[in-house]
Amino acid sequence: MHSARGSTVMTTFSCKPPQCSSRRSCHDAVAAASPPPLIRRCPSASWRWRRRQRTCRLQCGQSQQAFAARTRHHLDDDDSRLSENAGIFHPSIWGDFFLGYSNPYASSQQRTQMAERADKLKEEVAEMIASSTFSGQHERLYLIDTLERLCLDHLFEEEISAALPQIEAAGVSDCDLGTVALWFCLLRKHRYRVSPDVFARFKNEEGGFLADNPEDLLSLYNAAHMRTHGETILDEAIRFTRRRLETTLRDMEESSLAREIKSALEIPLPRRVRIYESKYYISAYEKDSTVHETVLQLAKLNSNIMQLHHQRDLEIITRWWEGLQVESRLPFARDRLVECYLWIVGVYYEPCYSRSRIILTMIIAIATLLDDIYDSYATPEECEILTQCIESWDAKAAHDLPECMKFALGKILDSFHTIANMLHQEEKYRISYLKYFTEDLVRSYNTEVKMLQDGYIPKSVEEHLQVSIRTGGCPMLSCASFVGMNDIATKDCFDWVSRVPSMVQALSRILRLLDDLQTYEREQLIPHVASTIDSYMKEHNVSIEVACEKIHTLKEESWKDFNDEWLNPDNTYPKQVLERIFNLTRTMEFMYNQEDNFTNCPNLKDTIYLLFAEPFAELI
Repeated sequence: MHSARGSTVMTTFSCKPPQCSSRRSCHDAVAAASPPPLIRRCPSASWRWRRRQRTCRLQCGQSQQAFAARTRHHLDDDDSRLSENAGIFHPSIWGDFFLGYSNPYASSQQRTQMAERADKLKEEVAEMIASSTFSGQHERLYLIDTLERLCLDHLFEEEISAALPQIEAAGVSDCDLGTVALWFCLLRKHRYRVSPDVFARFKNEEGGFLADNPEDLLSLYNAAHMRTHGETILDEAIRFTRRRLETTLRDMEESSLAREIKSALEIPLPRRVRIYESKYYISAYEKDSTVHETVLQLAKLNSNIMQLHHQRDLEIITRWWEGLQVESRLPFARDRLVECYLWIVGVYYEPCYSRSRIILTMIIAIATLLDDIYDSYATPEECEILTQCIESWDAKAAHDLPECMKFALGKILDSFHTIANMLHQEEKYRISYLKYFTEDLVRSYNTEVKMLQDGYIPKSVEEHLQVSIRTGGCPMLSCASFVGMNDIATKDCFDWVSRVPSMVQALSRILRLLDDLQTYEREQLIPHVASTIDSYMKEHNVSIEVACEKIHTLKEESWKDFNDEWLNPDNTYPKQVLERIFNLTRTMEFMYNQEDNFTNCPNLKDTIYLLFAEPFAELI
């Protein structure tokens, strides 16, 4: 994903992010040998792995060496294994940056002025939505689409909800292809199961589509990715538009449209995380000939207001994270607190979800820590003991664990108490569901440890997914995404998610297949548990290239499964709840776009700084 930093419309506010602690070339050397997520290693392989770590660190820059040396200085002298595993991953870029960050618009007076100005602008935009009833279908669709891409739609939920049935009823029988595609995509994103037959009149005799300009090709390409099983015309549309867009892009000069095409070819628009690219879109909208100044000003002001909320969240969770002492006590683990928060902002960015974001960030950070304990440090015997401790939620059985694992276990148990204390009395039942999924996660981690120890390769992709969709953590994260929500997340919602329904299964498959596609080559450098690619090669006796192509196809089929469930009228749970699952799925596409961006944290640095530390210039 391209960063919008440097855009002329952004403020040149002088506070800069912390410098990356090693040159990118050095980090790449580490990344090439660093363990990707969810790799299980056994003791028989660990010494070879540690030798590779030491060799890699000797080849890296002084800052990486200094980090490992600084970390080892704090470790127990008798834990040589901990010392040898220090500095596997790139160190944290951010540290306590957000504890000392000072936003130039953070005073109470400025907050009040921004809120008052935003309220006035909201009234004007609400009138625009209402008056769009008398405009053409294209203008109305474009306005709502623009509000969504600017991350303003949460301010106008009632107005948009009232407009959607009218938009569906009005139809698009006399509209051009671009308008039809926008209509189809918008309605499906809002769970209206409109028919793909609206595209039939745009088919030509050769089996292609009557789309000559890049804008129409792009609109059709994006809309078609809301497809479900059996919608052949949408499959054809994707094949046709992708070929044409790839050809068109090669001859295009740099422009907003070229960037949109490139972004869509990487991740189609319905699968992208709006908040991650909202500031870029604000910049692009400002230059658009159709820009409406009221909408633009509200978008910038709302961005600054949301940023203040996000900075407050980051301060809270950074203080919690510092108590875990990852750098000094658990140096084998990924120190990715701010990256975790970025991930979770993609699930819910709206100010009203602050508690939800904090809780879900804590959970994904804990899951990452557990993953790294099972991956990068613990022996199989220690994994078994840790699993039993978490199943019993009792640290008493941890006396045979190394000190660092005892410490981590205690901090994890304390964190669950912290989360419980954040809930109202009538919400505390939610913790039992969260614990259930945590127990399931560590059991699945432990199963993969045994698989690696035995050198076992599942005989089929389906057999593999029975374990690996759980080690991805998506069932746990799906449940955790409900924990901090208000009473719209009812006990029925928790009962539903605890059954790991089809929607959550599709999310879990998408993550697992994305992860395997992006980390497979690197996994070959070290002992690792078999991936779905290995299982497919074993099952069908084919090459790596054929297996990877098939896994990509299976990922696309899983997206059809997901869209089917999203549009399924039998899923009667509130849209605000189901949207957390959809947004989680979108974040997976972003985090595993091209490579594992979460582990390779410098890839996310510009996005984080732009979203959380760079406000728009004075707007009041």
